[in-house]
Amino acid sequence: MTVQELIKKVFFVEILKGLALTLSRLFTKPVTRRYPKEKRPAELGFRGLHALVRNPATGEAKCVGCGLCAAICPSRCIYIYTTEGPDHKKVVERYEIEVLRCVYCAFCVEACPFGAVVLTPHYEYSDYSREALYMTKEKLLENWDKYMGERGYDYFDKYWNPKSDHFRTPKDQPRWRKS
Repeated sequence: MTVQELIKKVFFVEILKGLALTLSRLFTKPVTRRYPKEKRPAELGFRGLHALVRNPATGEAKCVGCGLCAAICPSRCIYIYTTEGPDHKKVVERYEIEVLRCVYCAFCVEACPFGAVVLTPHYEYSDYSREALYMTKEKLLENWDKYMGERGYDYFDKYWNPKSDHFRTPKDQPRWRKS
């Protein structure tokens, strides 16, 4: 044992450092939020309640029933029921999500080639019944209108569409010299 370690053990240096830190923070204002009264705003990239995107031209859901979101979902909480409509096109009859089973991984958002599924920034959706947390197509479209609306298109532009800046070499990236 060295002299320095002996001094630390005899004079309780670590304990005194901890007490000094505690005393220095004792009379400062706490940073705790009082949740029901003070709510933290969630940003657009937050993974909250699900929504189905409305097509701005027609007002209907953008979902075409391809089933990629249901196939990639690790918790298997997405159910899509389709029928054959006029002109032999798929029509989404029912689109359902069990919110209680979801792990909010956003794989469904990434897998959708049409940008038809989003996770909204809304995070307060507790309820007393399981039925209220079983999202149908109508509820999911209401979630889009209620929590995303026009700013939802900014969400896709900001987070999911590739930009030309994404394909450039960063300035501080080392490069090979041209010979």
